[in-house]
Amino acid sequence: MATLDLAPRKIYQMRLNLTGLPLYYEGFLWVKRPRSKEVKYWTELRGTKLFFYGDKKQEKFTDSMDLRKLSSANDRSPNQKHLVEVVLTLENEEVIIKTETAEDAEEWKGFILTVVQQSVPNWLTLLPGQLIRLKEVLEKEIPRRAEEDKALSSPSKPTPPDLPTTGPYEDVLSPSGMPLCFHQVSRQEAAEMLTKNESCGNLILRPGADCRNYAVTIREPSDNSSRNQIKHYRIAKTDHGYTIELDKPVILNNLEDVVNHFVNETRGKLKPYASNIYDTQIDYALKNEETKKNNTPTSKVKLLANQLAQVNIGKRGSENAYVNVFPGN
Repeated sequence: MATLDLAPRKIYQMRLNLTGLPLYYEGFLWVKRPRSKEVKYWTELRGTKLFFYGDKKQEKFTDSMDLRKLSSANDRSPNQKHLVEVVLTLENEEVIIKTETAEDAEEWKGFILTVVQQSVPNWLTLLPGQLIRLKEVLEKEIPRRAEEDKALSSPSKPTPPDLPTTGPYEDVLSPSGMPLCFHQVSRQEAAEMLTKNESCGNLILRPGADCRNYAVTIREPSDNSSRNQIKHYRIAKTDHGYTIELDKPVILNNLEDVVNHFVNETRGKLKPYASNIYDTQIDYALKNEETKKNNTPTSKVKLLANQLAQVNIGKRGSENAYVNVFPGN
């Protein structure tokens, strides 16, 4: 049976939930980023970000690009006659976007520059209707950016110390602020850790393959250890938190909530991976002192005096007990 395609409105809502940003403009773009091949994407401009999709019906974006650090958007002589090239110069890269017509290129530049510069560029060749749309976008973007900047600049409020923790396990955060089950390991290393050290737990939070997002690797609980299955889940970082990319995406505020979601959904069958980092005996200081005492060099005077005392004992016989010349040695 053929699967039914999602309605455009449902796709729009899913994308809105994933990105948390309003849609201002969309269309096909050919995109060429440094050290990457040119790819044709269905592209959305949401807020000050471009989101790239394989086609119009794809729910989750393949890649994204933040335009906040954009310094210029200039036309360039095209290599292919049927495409018009625009060079987007950002802080760390130059990205080439291509459109089918010069009119499309002007409109993309108009929307991009409007949201980045927070003003409508009057030097572009645009129709009156297009200028009206840019002004409408600007009216939405100015207050949105103000709220975003306010959220970024205001420090997060610390949790009062007398409030109880809400997580299913204690000491959820390491000194670095990450969950204790976060490990700087690859996909393969995480699988090996879970397989070889089953007593330590069966859930690892780790960096994603793209170094911008995260991933969760689990060893699926099973009564038969030979049937244990390793699974990986992508955790996308967004402006508004973290998204577990499932069939029905789950959006959460922080990585602690991500870990807790996996634990809660499996009713505790998944346990965060944390090796035993605590010692069970306090004996280092005592052993150290004994080693230091036994390894203290004995002076030649002490050695000679003790040797003389032992010789005298041999002469006197057993009637006199051995007396150490330097008590405490």
